[in-house]
Amino acid sequence: MTINRRKFLASGAAGAAALIAAPHLARAKSLPRNVRLVIGSKSTGGDTYQNSAIVADFLAKHLNINIKVDAVGASAAFKALDRDSRGTTLMIFHDQSYLGHLYSRRGYANPFEQYNVGQTVAINPGNAYLVPKSSPYKSMDDIFNAAAAGKKVRVAIQPGGVSEIGFSAMKNAAKVRKPGSEANIVPVNTGSQSDKNQAMWDGLADVINGSIQANEQFTQLPADDQKAMRFVWITARPATLEQAPAAGMGKTNRDALLRFASPKTSVTLDGSKDFTFDKEFFFLFNKKMDQGVVEQIDKALTEIYAAGKIQERQKASFFIPNFLPKADALTHLTAKRETYAKVIADITG
Repeated sequence: MTINRRKFLASGAAGAAALIAAPHLARAKSLPRNVRLVIGSKSTGGDTYQNSAIVADFLAKHLNINIKVDAVGASAAFKALDRDSRGTTLMIFHDQSYLGHLYSRRGYANPFEQYNVGQTVAINPGNAYLVPKSSPYKSMDDIFNAAAAGKKVRVAIQPGGVSEIGFSAMKNAAKVRKPGSEANIVPVNTGSQSDKNQAMWDGLADVINGSIQANEQFTQLPADDQKAMRFVWITARPATLEQAPAAGMGKTNRDALLRFASPKTSVTLDGSKDFTFDKEFFFLFNKKMDQGVVEQIDKALTEIYAAGKIQERQKASFFIPNFLPKADALTHLTAKRETYAKVIADITG
């Protein structure tokens, strides 16, 4: 008995020492060694993939695990998350995860009920609206005045999410400014960014939803070029856009971009406040996943952002760092959803 007891104690001491000497191994028992990070986009060149890859890289190194970003698209990503409560599948998406539900898009459940909404990690401040350089509309005021005068203004969007929320805000602002004129802000439902661009070039749309990253190059073309565009509105909060690099994007510096954002460009929310929209990226977890894993990710991300290196990587890719731990993120995103739910209800009710 004495010999066995000593062996037992020695074995226990050795095990404890091993865990102390290799804390990453202990962590890996909570979060699996190999993790699949699904995203709500099928593109490996888009902002969702770029942002998720940055976060995955830092998180994997911090926890000494492997994380593979898998661009499967929203529907497949949600299904993958539904099937896996072990923590081997995590998800990063953006505001479309709840906007799709608010717009009653097929395949979108209420993420606040269906999933465990996690930490915010970054903002893409680039959501924008543009017109041809040859357009008579030089500003959002011109667009609203045209609608108030009875002219139809055609806006190319991809329905059911980030692309459409700014369009809804336009209709809402038109309604606030002159009730009834919102009927003259009409959608041209398209698909990808290239489809929206083409709608403008083909003369099928007066305004398009675009982004600073994708469309700035076209704003540099001479006015007589058929593809030349001009920004009229950037939806990001000014406090967000002010955190972008001073050089801005392409040949358009930050000060120039700020001219198209609130308050210099006003799209009213209720007659007193402006509508703004930051495209935010955040984690989603299976609701049955062990809370200890969620807390582990929360702690790891807090430490990563405290170190400061990830912010440099994000800003280099024109993302604005915006880490909020899970509890704060849930409060923030819930309030954000409620604001946009009211905007959508006011123009559809």
